[in-house]
Amino acid sequence: MKTVAIKTHEAWLATLMAGFMSKTENKQVLFDFSDILFRHFTWLENEMITLNESYSYDRDIIPIKVEKLSDMLHDIVKRLDEIDLQLLSSPDKDLDARISSDIHYMRGVLKKMDDETVTAFSMERKFPGIELTEEATDALTLFLFEETYKEYELIMIYNYLKAHSNDAYMNRIFQILIEESFFHLKSFGDMGAKMGILAVPRVVMKELYQVTDVVQFLKDGINEELAAKEECKKLSEAVAKDSDELAKFFDFINHQENYHISLMTDALAHYAKAANG
Repeated sequence: MKTVAIKTHEAWLATLMAGFMSKTENKQVLFDFSDILFRHFTWLENEMITLNESYSYDRDIIPIKVEKLSDMLHDIVKRLDEIDLQLLSSPDKDLDARISSDIHYMRGVLKKMDDETVTAFSMERKFPGIELTEEATDALTLFLFEETYKEYELIMIYNYLKAHSNDAYMNRIFQILIEESFFHLKSFGDMGAKMGILAVPRVVMKELYQVTDVVQFLKDGINEELAAKEECKKLSEAVAKDSDELAKFFDFINHQENYHISLMTDALAHYAKAANG
């Protein structure tokens, strides 16, 4: 099960990266498939927890620098084939059948997908249709590198916490935060690809998601969200002279952080209430 989960984790990220690379109708299909693979990953994770099997979110490096989308698609198909073979070891035959059925369909679609030239690794650092100053370009580049990883990290942390919690109130909050981080990850990853600086987020250290003190994690999380708001504000100001569109987008992201802080504050109150009986 552990091997299947790792390979599914890697296939999810590879497919998500391919979605960022695409500039055609392929993009949404690849994003949809990456969402399906993430769900597979969470189901496999739940199975491991049920079986009391130890696991982590460690994975191999995922090479993605290609010139043609077809090269990435071939790699994803290969990954799906490996998962399909590994599923034979799954004790949950219904889950096995569902994942295998999805894989067979996705594999067929990917094999027929139109090819594209990939520019996501050009390192041009130019945003389409917008002339940014060097200062604004540097600020945006740094932000995208840092925040793309951060959102991936948050997805993994919240997912791990949710997987190991039986608290419906907290799981609702974790799920909202997962979905919010997915939106941010896709937004920032897409922007990075447009600028030619797409990169796979680094592996998340287990010390970050295997949280032993959830209350302290939430307190730290609120502080991180406040810091993220400041970063969005600074970036909005940095690009405002060159692009009102980008400035408004980062203001939009900034305001979204307010609700994340509210959710974490609610979670802290929930834990305090539970502690006091």
